[in-house]
Order: sequence, then structure tokens, then C-alpha cells
Amino acid sequence: MKIEKSNISYGEMERDSLSEKIANRLLTLIKQKQLRPGDRLPPERDLAQMMKVSRPSLREALRALKLMNIIENQQGSGNYITTLEPEQLVEHLDIVFALDDSTYQDLFQARRILETSIAEMAALHITDDELEKMEASIATANQIIDDPDAFLEADMELHDLILKAARNRILPVFMQSINKIGVLSRRKTGDDPEVRRQTVKDHRAIVKALKTRDPEKARQAMMAHLNHVEKKLMDNTKT
Repeated sequence: MKIEKSNISYGEMERDSLSEKIANRLLTLIKQKQLRPGDRLPPERDLAQMMKVSRPSLREALRALKLMNIIENQQGSGNYITTLEPEQLVEHLDIVFALDDSTYQDLFQARRILETSIAEMAALHITDDELEKMEASIATANQIIDDPDAFLEADMELHDLILKAARNRILPVFMQSINKIGVLSRRKTGDDPEVRRQTVKDHRAIVKALKTRDPEKARQAMMAHLNHVEKKLMDNTKT
């Protein structure tokens, strides 16, 4: 069992601070890696004194962090930082990516492995009807290209159509987890008009390759698309 760290400056809160500020301070300590997975927080009374806040305000902040799966209470032992696994935090993805920027690289590595293979499989099984649906999806995306939220839905729709065309019942299970995590990266790049325009071009190239029923061409088109998006994402992350 880990003992709470005593050399951390939890920071004093102003009297008029709300529980949200307390929670944000604890989240900052996690992002800065002063608090790590498995660490035990000081007892509520001690922590409230350290931060100079009331225990009710602290409890409210801790309750919010528990709902986010950031903190868990072990009965008779106290409050602990959870394992902070991405699967637990899919509803609060900003924490996952703040913990380690390399998560973006891991995400695209996983997408390249799976989605290029999915494109290959789709090329072998795709129907004319499915190709028509994909072309309609791209046409819709092009019409709403100035609406980032609507464009995000159209973007994910096309990838879902390709996934269905692959005719594999197991791959959707993997892609469901990846897509939950990938929503944040899509929102980050989707705010960039240049990325949206490039995405439409890439999607057209992917569908064109699928029409040839050539698995290698489909794989290469999907790979080019993912490389374009990752490069822009990493450029935006650096700035």
C-alpha cells in the first residue's frame, strides 16, 4: 500500500474558491505528475487544512473527481488516484492526453495498424451500394465543411461505412474503443479548415481506391489520410 506523499504543495485556496477550483488544483497535480496512479491522498481533514478550504467544499470536489474515475475511495483506507487508464477516462479525454502527449502517437499507430487493414478487407468485400453511400457521405461532408461539429459526424460516418464493408464482426469491438479516444484528436484537428478540406480530398482518394477493389491501393490511400491528419495534429500540439 502506498502512503500519501507529504512533500507535495497542494496549494492554498482562497476563501471564496469553489469546489471546482479544488478539483482543478488536484487535476493540475496529476497532469504535472506530482500525483501519480495509485497514490493515496492525505486524509480529508489534513488535505482541507493544507488547501485552507472547508471540508464540505473538499468533499464536493472529491465527489466530482470520483465521478470522473480520477479518484477512488477504498473503504477504511482513504482516497486514491486511480490507475488513470484511458478506458476509464474516455468521458474525460483531456486528462488522458494531458498526462502524456505520446498518447496521440500511440493512437495513430493503432489506427494505422487497424484502419489500413480494414481498408484492405473492405476493398475485397465492398458493394456498389456501399460505394454509393460513401460518395453521398463525402458529398454531405463537402457541403457542411464550414461546420466543424457536423463535419466530425460525416467524417466518422465514412470510416464506419468502410468498417462495415470489411465484413468482420470482431474489428468493430476494437474500433469502438479507438473511436472513443480518437474523438478528442478529431475535434482538435477538425477545428482547422485546412484539415477539413484535406480530409475531403483524402476520403475521395480512399473511395476511389475501394472502387478498384485493389486492397493495396485502399491500404495506401488510408495510410496517406492518417499520415496527413497525424502530421497536422502534432504540429498543432507543438504550438
